[in-house]
Amino acid sequence: MTPFANLLEQLAFTPGRNGKLVLLRRYFSSTPDPDRGWALAALAGTLDLPHVTPSVIRGMMEERMDPVLFALSRAYVGDLAETVSLLWPEPEETSPPSLDEVVTRLLASSRSDRPAVLAGLLSRCEASARLALIKLCTGGMRVGVSTRMAQNALADAGHPVEVIERLWFAIDPPYGELFRWLDGGPRPDVDLSLAYRPMMLAHPVEDRVATLDPADYVAEWKWDGIRVQAVATPGGRRLYTRTGDDISDSFPDIVEAMDWHGCIDGELLVMRDQAVAPFADLQKRLGRKRVGKKTLTDLPAHIRAYDLLDHDGEDLRDLPWTQRRARLEEFGTRPRLDLSPVIPFETWPQLQTLRDSAREDALEGLMLKRRDSLYLAGRPVGQWWKWKRDPLEADCVMMYAQRGHGRRSSYYSDYTFGAWVDGPEGRYLTPVGKAYSGFTDAELEELDRFVRNNFTQRFGPVRAVKPKLVLEIAFDAIQESKRHKSGVAMRFPRIKRIRWDKPPEEAATLQALRAMI
Repeated sequence: MTPFANLLEQLAFTPGRNGKLVLLRRYFSSTPDPDRGWALAALAGTLDLPHVTPSVIRGMMEERMDPVLFALSRAYVGDLAETVSLLWPEPEETSPPSLDEVVTRLLASSRSDRPAVLAGLLSRCEASARLALIKLCTGGMRVGVSTRMAQNALADAGHPVEVIERLWFAIDPPYGELFRWLDGGPRPDVDLSLAYRPMMLAHPVEDRVATLDPADYVAEWKWDGIRVQAVATPGGRRLYTRTGDDISDSFPDIVEAMDWHGCIDGELLVMRDQAVAPFADLQKRLGRKRVGKKTLTDLPAHIRAYDLLDHDGEDLRDLPWTQRRARLEEFGTRPRLDLSPVIPFETWPQLQTLRDSAREDALEGLMLKRRDSLYLAGRPVGQWWKWKRDPLEADCVMMYAQRGHGRRSSYYSDYTFGAWVDGPEGRYLTPVGKAYSGFTDAELEELDRFVRNNFTQRFGPVRAVKPKLVLEIAFDAIQESKRHKSGVAMRFPRIKRIRWDKPPEEAATLQALRAMI
């Protein structure tokens, strides 16, 4: 456990990508199996441990010290895992478990036994290993390592990352077969037919569109759902998210309709009477393990296909887009599946006019794809671009602040903001969203200083602040929401600008935000 804890600590304080890759490669080359495989799974988000909830960890700590003192300590530190790792009673003699022992024991423990098992493991570790152990149990590494970065750390001249990506989803943690191959052994003999294919992603085009030749590109609508991959073979059927999570159980209506053999890249939507329903309707189905008949009837799922990656066992990813599109059109529409249309255009101004109307049609914007582009994993430069509609904007008032995680754990970096409502007893603020991005490190220090100088109440780790600061919020969309007190929910809110100059009385009203729906 100690080598893994040291790795996490070094990764957390190494900001650059190349520096993180050096640390990962050093760890994977010097750590034996299966520890390095479990570490790889934890960093890449593929370690399916039965998570211990924060409330259970808090209860474990409150059994060992005064609850009020613990609450004050947590409020000061700002991070539950870090607080517990520092306050947990020090062992008389450390005998830290291996990462394999930790994973094996937690997987084997029942839900009722898990707190006692975790407590026993914590009592064998020193502070940094305790922090790593808690992060492992809560599923929050937060050290700036993505699945793609972890795969790149494994790659070398003899083992290209493209091959590693193709094998990745057919091999389970702790990836013994994969590491044996990387160490010079035989290539894993696995069936890739049902495996997830790493998706091709796009770069924002922003102001660079004028530098591109429109004759080299095709345009498609960017539909407001979630990107999925539907794989059907004689051996089974799977529906994956863009990160490779299997969501087949949440969409049995889609899986049942996949009576073909191939792999489709498309957008998962809810559709009624051939019209795309709001994204909020799709959200109601995401994450459900069991789907009732009423949900299936009221929220019928549908895939709008962008690309055909495989057909009847033939891998099409190395063909140019024009040939893959022709094959997709031959494949045609099926029950619960149709094709995303190609948008004819000749000039960028002509296409921009269409993009500007995207919001009226509840579309996210446009996708631009090179006609000769192969289907490559990740974000290859110059191949695909996303030209999203302009965001909505509103001036809102900061109401609450909370400390962040990782290198932001010492700063109040997560901000809840509100809009004005006219009530019987006068004007008041109601929360309408939360943002923790869009500002520089220097602005973060200014915002943190404002919170510390203006906080009025404490609600656990949350601080209420005086309603004095206006934040200009950019967001992709706003919709009705019964889950929020305000009745609205913003999609992807971020701070565009800090309005030190604007009086809070001039901030947006809830009525004005509702008018944007």
